[in-house]
Amino acid sequence: MILSIETSTDVCSIAIHQQEKLIDSLVSTEAYSHAEKLAPMIDELLKTSKVDKHQLTAIAVSAGPGSYTGLRIGTATAKGLCYALDIPLIAVNTLESMLVSDHQAKNTWLCPMIDARRMEVYCLLADNHGQIIVPTEAKIIDETSFASYLNDHKISFFGNGAAKCNNTITHANAQFLEHIKPSAIDIGTLANKKYQLGDFADLVYFEPEYLKPFVAIKAKNPLL
Repeated sequence: MILSIETSTDVCSIAIHQQEKLIDSLVSTEAYSHAEKLAPMIDELLKTSKVDKHQLTAIAVSAGPGSYTGLRIGTATAKGLCYALDIPLIAVNTLESMLVSDHQAKNTWLCPMIDARRMEVYCLLADNHGQIIVPTEAKIIDETSFASYLNDHKISFFGNGAAKCNNTITHANAQFLEHIKPSAIDIGTLANKKYQLGDFADLVYFEPEYLKPFVAIKAKNPLL
């Protein structure tokens, strides 16, 4: 019985799986509310699914890349639950979890993207079987991005970082899919596989994969 937490973007979601079966899930699309919403969502999900917290055998969390603040909130919550319940932590790469969703087309490669501000995205590239061609990276997008791959393959770009690339990556083999976001349901699917392999994160030293250092944004009207 695994509780999965996904907080890498402005969407906050949680899910409970028993082995590979989805028991229940909750999603909040209210931006910048992870710190406020996550704990009550977990309590609500446990109640509605009639799962006692002591039945949980692991906590899975999105390991990034993604929002610095969102990832820290998800990680802190997941670690707290693991310590309190004495159960292992499972870390799942956010972009790899996005490959799980049913949006694969025959002979089409996949490029999940998460917004990293301006014209930069966190992304990876996988073939139509889900095998990683280019591992997770922070990438500045211009008109030549992925050109060498697009010459030989159709590529589907998706995620909240893909929309801003639509007018820049104009190759005929590029297509852009909407409404595909990181999900705790997909995190849970990969977490179950990791659980069977005993692939657990180090509870003490685990940190999300930020890829870039945190940069504080100065308020427009700071109080003097």
